[in-house]
Amino acid sequence: MSTQALQLQSSNTHMSSKISISIVEDNIAIRENVSKYISFTNDIVVENTFGSVEDYLAFNKKNLKSITDILLLDIGLPGKSGLEGLPLILEQKPGLDVVMLTTYEEEDIILKALCLGAVAYISKKSSLAEIAEALRIVSNGGSYMSPIIAREIFKHFASTANASPKINSIALSSRQLDILKQLVEGLTYKSIGKNLDISVETVKSHIKKLYKAIHVSNKAEAIAKYLKGDI
Repeated sequence: MSTQALQLQSSNTHMSSKISISIVEDNIAIRENVSKYISFTNDIVVENTFGSVEDYLAFNKKNLKSITDILLLDIGLPGKSGLEGLPLILEQKPGLDVVMLTTYEEEDIILKALCLGAVAYISKKSSLAEIAEALRIVSNGGSYMSPIIAREIFKHFASTANASPKINSIALSSRQLDILKQLVEGLTYKSIGKNLDISVETVKSHIKKLYKAIHVSNKAEAIAKYLKGDI
């Protein structure tokens, strides 16, 4: 193989290893600032940007082979809100990781977004560096919440701490419950394995059994069920 071919192959491999994201945000300044910042990173690339859920859905319908790892989604949008659009987006792209980027910090809205399938929730008060780091965490299998958002979730936990345990909790072993709690905290499979002194494959095996026990099919549903107090 020629040197030129090797260089091309190396370049293609490098490009394919980047985290590809799309952005749905109607505020042009925010959309451009996030896109510009990410353009200076070495590991994340912005594939497309849209001003509404409708535009994003229409694009996907016309470009069936378009692949994006993560969607950065606003809530307050013209037409359908991010919350209204989230189920439609995941129906169209079931494997997509959706990260909410929004000014809304109310507990009920945060929980609704997570229950609808979002895997992370970032306040627009966050710095551009924090947004990029959140995308990396999600890409590595974790979840992320801005500190101010996490505080609202902790308030929710505190308000429900004295509630009677749900029958679903009986279905989980102590190890499975430990893993689920760490998933909720946003830890990656690798970090969970390190904390529990088990391999990543063993973590995945426990998670597979965990999903079956609580009748969910993915991480977002498991986190949502835990946050709602059903586990």
